[in-house]
Amino acid sequence: MNFALSDIKVMTLPQLTGGQDWRLLLAQDRPHHLLIWITRGQGRALLDGQRRGVGTHNALWVPQGSLFALDPGRQGMAQAVIVPPGTPLRLPEMPRHLRIRDVAVQSELSGLIEAAARELQKDRPLSQDAAEAHAALISVWLRRQIMLEEHVPPRRNAAARLSKLYCDLLPHRFRSGASMSDYAGTLGVTPTHLTRAVRAATGKTAADLLTERVLAEARHLLIETRQPAQDIARHLGFGSAAYFTRFMQQHTGQPPSKLRGATR
Repeated sequence: MNFALSDIKVMTLPQLTGGQDWRLLLAQDRPHHLLIWITRGQGRALLDGQRRGVGTHNALWVPQGSLFALDPGRQGMAQAVIVPPGTPLRLPEMPRHLRIRDVAVQSELSGLIEAAARELQKDRPLSQDAAEAHAALISVWLRRQIMLEEHVPPRRNAAARLSKLYCDLLPHRFRSGASMSDYAGTLGVTPTHLTRAVRAATGKTAADLLTERVLAEARHLLIETRQPAQDIARHLGFGSAAYFTRFMQQHTGQPPSKLRGATR
């Protein structure tokens, strides 16, 4: 889904995905900062190299370039605040998952997000300036919560530390055509060790996450650009356009031409 990276946006999850669930379900990094404020339901998220249960009044902070996926569940509802890169706002640098139990603190964030959304919906003069002011207050809210002892993340075990290293590396190298074994070599472990560690931390194997990231990028490029499929295949490190077509057919049930045509 295209939107200007120069603007702050407030969206519902259906608006964020454009009706295409893979935009949240597949592990991928984004070119903008993202705050998800869950207002109803229970689900699961991949964040900072770990699988996490999420529910009502949970805040997920996803900095630009962080590998992230969210399954909000059948009844899940949330608001998403999109903040462009390069903003002068003081934003948390690390991904965070905050479970907010204080009713007053819950109401404070809900109010800030709703106020920003109202400004953007009215399309009044200086609406972006007003939205940026609300975003600055949201940033203050986030940093205040992160400072609290109750929100200090627990120490990671060895598997979780390795999973984080892998998930941090994946956004930078997934276009190279490198195999999961190549990633294991870079991290100084065996492929078997990496597979077990990532599965223990995320519920998926390292190869699964690599496949998801490549698949998400392929679908994005097919839908949002006019690049020929063979150019997309080359961009993502596939040895041939035929191999790329088989990959897409295997994981989506459709060849690239059908995926592109279905969204035009």
